[in-house]
Formats: sequence, structure tokens, C-alpha cells
Amino acid sequence: MNEVVHTSPTIGSNVEEVVWNNIHFIMWDLGGQQSLRAAWSTYYCNTEFVIVVIDSTDRSRLDLSREELYKVLNNEELSSAAVLVYANKQDMKGALTAAEISKHLNLTSIKKQQWHIQACCALTGEGLYQGLEWICSQLKNK
Repeated sequence: MNEVVHTSPTIGSNVEEVVWNNIHFIMWDLGGQQSLRAAWSTYYCNTEFVIVVIDSTDRSRLDLSREELYKVLNNEELSSAAVLVYANKQDMKGALTAAEISKHLNLTSIKKQQWHIQACCALTGEGLYQGLEWICSQLKNK
């Protein structure tokens, strides 16, 4: 964090350790292409948090994002994993608000897991730390 990284779609997976507030996070970035989704479940064992990044400007993919989110959350290995949804690209004109994305994803229907939606802009870092703060608060409550 604190640096601009030019990205391209993830092919397969990437892993990175992020240290923040003296907490070490091991984060897996899983490619979202349809051909890669079947392999997602191989990463679920011992997962404490699922972080979903939504492009707030891409209304056309929200239905697919909702469908895939609930497929993931229905996996038994993730039954106790908390969910953080980042509503990214809030700096862009016409971006859906976090509340609008929450409604479209029907997040209030998630009853088994704790969840939180956080407006953010990955480019500037705005909102990213607030999401990590929420994760830290969930860790303290365990």
C-alpha cells in the first residue's frame, strides 16, 4: 500500500504478505476469469476473511459478482469467514455508492458470516485502511 501499482487481470493467483498495525495478513489474489473460478475452493482451508473488490463503475458485472459471492459463501470451509466488500473506484464519476452496491449484492441477506462494505479508491488508498480496521475489529472479537 502507499504506492500506485499498474495492474492487469490476475492469471491464476498471487500471494502477498501485508503488515499493518503489527498484524501480518497473508492475502491471496485469485483471478476472476470463469476458467479460474473452479480452482478457488483450493484456497478456502483456514481462510478467516474473504475480501471482494467491486468495480463501482461496472454495473454490468454486478449480477455476476453477486452470484459468485454467494457461491463462495455457501462453501462449508468459509462458514465462519467474515466478508469485507470494497466498493472500489469511488473517485470516478457515476460510481455506485457503497449503499447501492450493498443493496444490489443483497448483503443484508448474509446471516451466517459477519460482513462489512467499505467505499474505497485503490488508486489513492482512500478507504483501504478503514477496511483493514474492520478486519482487526473482527479479529479482536474472535
